Amino acid sequence: MEFDDVILGRRSIRGYKPDPVPRALIEEILALAMRAPSSMNTQPWNFTVVTGEALDRIRAGNTERNLAGIPHSREFRIGQAFAGPHRERQIGVAKQLFTAMGIARDDAAMRQDWVLRGFRQFDAPVCIIVTYDRAVDGSDDTPFDCGAVATALVNAAWSRGLGAVINSQGIMQSPVVREHAGIPDDQVIMKSIALGWPDEDFPANAVVSTRKSVAEAARFVGFED
Repeated sequence: MEFDDVILGRRSIRGYKPDPVPRALIEEILALAMRAPSSMNTQPWNFTVVTGEALDRIRAGNTERNLAGIPHSREFRIGQAFAGPHRERQIGVAKQLFTAMGIARDDAAMRQDWVLRGFRQFDAPVCIIVTYDRAVDGSDDTPFDCGAVATALVNAAWSRGLGAVINSQGIMQSPVVREHAGIPDDQVIMKSIALGWPDEDFPANAVVSTRKSVAEAARFVGFED
């Protein structure tokens, strides 16, 4: 694909075919993603790529703990609840997804099922858990760098015909993830990325979220009108 086609065509994929993804292809995508810039070339990121029975155990543990009402245990700060335009954008994409999936506002069962899909990594055949070295924990540059590599990863995947969605639900119960993925204590769990071949018949996969315009997001200083 041309670069512009990747950037403009990529969308978050929340429904996958069960077909396995070859390890060699994932390694190729990771190699491309790790060309992302990082602060002073620290490259703080690491990846644990999970599939098969280990991923099934993570799905089951996440779901069981969520249904049991066990509080989340994410290892990075959540911050305050969104408000203002940020909350409006959050609601906007949720409305797009629920409309696509035919989930009514008052359908509590379907809404819960949608939430549980996230805890199951959207039933994708592969989960990539993004971690960073605990030695650089506390630096604001570190999560910034992990965001850069995650963005590069999903774009590289899309260029190879794979879909992905960056999410937090899959790592909300960090003890489950740490145990079944064998993540060492010197790593902080940052995000997870569901990965696989897109199911084109899954309605939510057609959703393209709205974006701010350049005029809304950018100021130009010192340029001639």
